[in-house]
Amino acid sequence: MNTLKVWLLMSGLTVLLVLMGDALFGQSGAVMFFVIAMALNFFSYFYSDQIAIKMTRSYPVSEAEAPELYAIVRRLSDRAGIPMPKLFVTPSDQPNAFATGRNPDHSAVAVTEGIMRLLNRSEVEGVLAHELAHIKNRDVLIGTVAATIAGAISMMANAFQWAAIFGMGRGDDEEGGANLIGGLAMAILAPIAAMIIQMAISRSREYSADATGARLAGSPDGLANALLKLESAAHRIPMQVNPAASHLFIVNPLSGASLAKLFSTHPPIQERVSRLHSMRL
Repeated sequence: MNTLKVWLLMSGLTVLLVLMGDALFGQSGAVMFFVIAMALNFFSYFYSDQIAIKMTRSYPVSEAEAPELYAIVRRLSDRAGIPMPKLFVTPSDQPNAFATGRNPDHSAVAVTEGIMRLLNRSEVEGVLAHELAHIKNRDVLIGTVAATIAGAISMMANAFQWAAIFGMGRGDDEEGGANLIGGLAMAILAPIAAMIIQMAISRSREYSADATGARLAGSPDGLANALLKLESAAHRIPMQVNPAASHLFIVNPLSGASLAKLFSTHPPIQERVSRLHSMRL
């Protein structure tokens, strides 16, 4: 199912870019943007982990620098039966974490600088188990591809807005007005399309990762307590992150913004905690 979603996202990106290229520059624009779409699809699939790391400005951390972090991830990876992912740190005081990569052999986990200061060991273990569950369940690729596509569409939409304002497009006077309107329409619709792509990510994947993570950690309590602390901190401590990558994190890093809530791919924290508590029975 996740593989099918990836191909649907890539196909949707290709169709959208071809339509945008045709609206602005005619047939030659459609061809040019088809080539761009193919390049984006290639890089978003094969370099998804690197793209997500760049988007969040995360940096690698060595075992000498974070021995406890490495010990926890190594133990949980062994329990999950997956290779140990590369470890990164995201430069933010907001406690949060995410996983990325196209498969367990090409994966990475990143934690923010603030998470180790806020959570105790069992809570950190619960969070990392959740992220490793995403890798084990093979749903990190869909999230990273969606982030790449949404980010690319948003960037192009901004460029198209300026192109439409300055009248760029087909040179034919008869078609100029129509192309200007078409360009403006696509510039408005493109960010909406990016949000729709993000919303294509099922919220059920978070519930599934919570359940798998709780089993890997050996108890649901650490993750449940961590989620409550992380949500509270997200409202108090802002994070500078590309909105297109916000769905990668274990809790919405932009939860303090009302607009971000409308497009959040994260299920309610209270519901997630309630489901975790039910695992005690």
